Amino acid sequence: MATLKNLQELLVDELRDLYSAETQLTKALPKMAKAANNPELKAGFEEHLTQTRGHLERLDQIFEILDEKAKGKTCHAMEGLVEEGSEAIDLDAPEPVQDAALIGAAQRVEHYEVAAYGTARAFATALGMKDVADLLLQTEREESETDKKLSALAKKVNQDAKAIPAEAAA
Repeated sequence: MATLKNLQELLVDELRDLYSAETQLTKALPKMAKAANNPELKAGFEEHLTQTRGHLERLDQIFEILDEKAKGKTCHAMEGLVEEGSEAIDLDAPEPVQDAALIGAAQRVEHYEVAAYGTARAFATALGMKDVADLLLQTEREESETDKKLSALAKKVNQDAKAIPAEAAA
Protein backbone atom coordinates (compact mmCIF):
# COMPACT_ATOMS: atom_id res chain seq x y z
CA MET A 1 0.00 0.00 0.00
CA ALA A 2 1.34 3.42 -0.97
CA THR A 3 2.11 6.05 1.64
CA LEU A 4 1.03 9.51 0.57
CA LYS A 5 1.92 12.54 2.65
CA ASN A 6 -0.22 15.26 1.08
CA LEU A 7 -2.69 16.20 -1.65
CA GLN A 8 0.06 16.81 -4.21
CA GLU A 9 1.34 13.26 -3.73
CA LEU A 10 -2.25 12.03 -4.12
CA LEU A 11 -2.53 14.02 -7.35
CA VAL A 12 0.67 12.46 -8.72
CA ASP A 13 -0.59 9.01 -7.69
CA GLU A 14 -3.88 9.66 -9.53
CA LEU A 15 -1.99 10.87 -12.60
CA ARG A 16 0.12 7.71 -12.63
CA ASP A 17 -3.06 5.66 -12.47
CA LEU A 18 -4.42 7.61 -15.44
CA TYR A 19 -1.16 7.14 -17.33
CA SER A 20 -1.50 3.38 -16.89
CA ALA A 21 -5.17 3.50 -17.90
CA GLU A 22 -4.45 5.43 -21.10
CA THR A 23 -1.52 3.14 -21.94
CA GLN A 24 -3.75 0.08 -21.55
CA LEU A 25 -6.30 1.70 -23.84
CA THR A 26 -3.74 2.20 -26.60
CA LYS A 27 -3.45 -1.58 -26.71
CA ALA A 28 -7.17 -2.35 -26.33
CA LEU A 29 -8.69 0.14 -28.79
CA PRO A 30 -7.17 -1.40 -31.96
CA LYS A 31 -8.66 -4.76 -30.94
CA MET A 32 -12.06 -3.17 -30.35
CA ALA A 33 -11.87 -1.40 -33.72
CA LYS A 34 -11.05 -4.68 -35.44
CA ALA A 35 -13.99 -6.41 -33.74
CA ALA A 36 -16.49 -3.64 -34.54
CA ASN A 37 -18.85 -4.41 -37.41
CA ASN A 38 -20.52 -1.01 -37.72
CA PRO A 39 -18.28 1.30 -39.81
CA GLU A 40 -19.08 4.32 -37.61
CA LEU A 41 -18.15 2.36 -34.49
CA LYS A 42 -14.93 1.13 -36.07
CA ALA A 43 -14.03 4.71 -37.06
CA GLY A 44 -14.95 5.93 -33.58
CA PHE A 45 -12.56 3.47 -31.95
CA GLU A 46 -9.81 4.49 -34.36
CA GLU A 47 -10.45 8.17 -33.65
CA HIS A 48 -10.41 7.50 -29.91
CA LEU A 49 -7.06 5.74 -30.25
CA THR A 50 -5.59 8.91 -31.77
CA GLN A 51 -7.21 10.94 -29.00
CA THR A 52 -5.86 8.57 -26.33
CA ARG A 53 -2.33 9.04 -27.63
CA GLY A 54 -2.92 12.77 -27.25
CA HIS A 55 -4.08 12.21 -23.68
CA LEU A 56 -0.81 10.45 -22.93
CA GLU A 57 1.10 13.39 -24.41
CA ARG A 58 -0.93 15.76 -22.24
CA LEU A 59 -0.14 13.64 -19.17
CA ASP A 60 3.56 13.79 -20.12
CA GLN A 61 3.21 17.57 -20.20
CA ILE A 62 1.58 17.57 -16.75
CA PHE A 63 4.32 15.38 -15.28
CA GLU A 64 6.87 17.82 -16.71
CA ILE A 65 5.07 20.78 -15.10
CA LEU A 66 5.08 18.90 -11.77
CA ASP A 67 8.74 17.92 -12.24
CA GLU A 68 7.75 14.26 -11.85
CA LYS A 69 8.73 11.24 -13.87
CA ALA A 70 6.03 10.28 -16.40
CA LYS A 71 5.22 6.71 -15.50
CA GLY A 72 2.22 4.67 -14.66
CA LYS A 73 1.22 2.58 -11.72
CA THR A 74 -1.01 -0.32 -12.61
CA CYS A 75 -4.60 0.85 -13.02
CA HIS A 76 -6.54 -2.18 -11.86
CA ALA A 77 -9.87 -0.59 -12.73
CA MET A 78 -8.83 -0.23 -16.37
CA GLU A 79 -7.54 -3.79 -16.38
CA GLY A 80 -11.06 -4.92 -15.46
CA LEU A 81 -12.70 -2.63 -18.00
CA VAL A 82 -10.34 -3.84 -20.74
CA GLU A 83 -11.21 -7.42 -19.78
CA GLU A 84 -14.90 -6.59 -20.22
CA GLY A 85 -14.03 -5.18 -23.64
CA SER A 86 -12.27 -8.46 -24.45
CA GLU A 87 -15.43 -10.35 -23.52
CA ALA A 88 -17.39 -8.19 -25.97
CA ILE A 89 -14.75 -8.85 -28.65
CA ASP A 90 -15.04 -12.61 -28.11
CA LEU A 91 -18.85 -12.59 -27.96
CA ASP A 92 -20.55 -15.09 -30.26
CA ALA A 93 -23.52 -12.96 -31.30
CA PRO A 94 -25.10 -11.32 -34.33
CA GLU A 95 -23.08 -8.29 -35.48
CA PRO A 96 -25.42 -5.59 -34.07
CA VAL A 97 -25.54 -7.36 -30.71
CA GLN A 98 -21.75 -7.57 -30.57
CA ASP A 99 -21.50 -3.89 -31.53
CA ALA A 100 -23.96 -3.01 -28.75
CA ALA A 101 -21.76 -4.94 -26.30
CA LEU A 102 -18.65 -3.13 -27.57
CA ILE A 103 -20.34 0.24 -27.12
CA GLY A 104 -21.36 -0.70 -23.58
CA ALA A 105 -17.79 -1.70 -22.73
CA ALA A 106 -16.45 1.51 -24.28
CA GLN A 107 -18.90 3.67 -22.37
CA ARG A 108 -17.88 2.08 -19.07
CA VAL A 109 -14.30 3.07 -19.95
CA GLU A 110 -15.37 6.64 -20.76
CA HIS A 111 -17.32 7.00 -17.53
CA TYR A 112 -14.31 5.80 -15.54
CA GLU A 113 -12.03 8.24 -17.35
CA VAL A 114 -14.38 11.20 -16.90
CA ALA A 115 -14.53 10.47 -13.17
CA ALA A 116 -10.77 9.96 -12.84
CA TYR A 117 -9.85 13.10 -14.79
CA GLY A 118 -12.44 15.08 -12.81
CA THR A 119 -10.93 13.85 -9.56
CA ALA A 120 -7.38 14.75 -10.64
CA ARG A 121 -8.61 18.15 -11.85
CA ALA A 122 -10.26 18.81 -8.47
CA PHE A 123 -6.97 18.00 -6.70
CA ALA A 124 -5.01 20.29 -9.04
CA THR A 125 -7.56 23.08 -8.55
CA ALA A 126 -7.40 22.72 -4.76
CA LEU A 127 -3.61 22.96 -5.00
CA GLY A 128 -3.82 26.14 -7.08
CA MET A 129 -2.31 24.45 -10.15
CA LYS A 130 -4.40 26.18 -12.79
CA ASP A 131 -2.23 25.08 -15.73
CA VAL A 132 -2.48 21.42 -14.67
CA ALA A 133 -6.22 21.72 -13.93
CA ASP A 134 -6.80 23.28 -17.38
CA LEU A 135 -4.99 20.42 -19.14
CA LEU A 136 -6.97 17.86 -17.16
CA LEU A 137 -10.23 19.63 -17.94
CA GLN A 138 -9.42 19.51 -21.65
CA THR A 139 -9.05 15.72 -21.48
CA GLU A 140 -12.11 15.34 -19.26
CA ARG A 141 -14.19 17.21 -21.84
CA GLU A 142 -12.85 15.05 -24.69
CA GLU A 143 -13.74 11.89 -22.76
CA SER A 144 -17.24 13.24 -22.11
CA GLU A 145 -17.66 14.09 -25.80
CA THR A 146 -16.60 10.56 -26.78
CA ASP A 147 -19.23 9.19 -24.41
CA LYS A 148 -21.89 11.38 -26.05
CA LYS A 149 -20.87 10.12 -29.50
CA LEU A 150 -21.11 6.53 -28.26
CA SER A 151 -24.58 7.20 -26.83
CA ALA A 152 -25.77 8.60 -30.15
CA LEU A 153 -24.35 5.63 -32.06
CA ALA A 154 -25.85 3.22 -29.51
CA LYS A 155 -29.36 4.41 -30.39
CA LYS A 156 -28.94 3.12 -33.96
CA VAL A 157 -26.97 0.01 -33.06
CA ASN A 158 -29.42 -0.95 -30.31
CA GLN A 159 -32.33 -0.62 -32.75
CA ASP A 160 -30.49 -2.89 -35.20
CA ALA A 161 -29.84 -5.39 -32.39
CA LYS A 162 -33.47 -5.19 -31.27
CA ALA A 163 -34.63 -5.99 -34.83
CA ILE A 164 -32.99 -9.42 -34.72
CA PRO A 165 -35.74 -11.99 -34.15
CA ALA A 166 -35.45 -14.02 -30.95
CA GLU A 167 -35.20 -17.27 -32.92
CA ALA A 168 -32.18 -15.91 -34.84
CA ALA A 169 -30.32 -15.59 -31.57
CA ALA A 170 -31.06 -19.17 -30.55
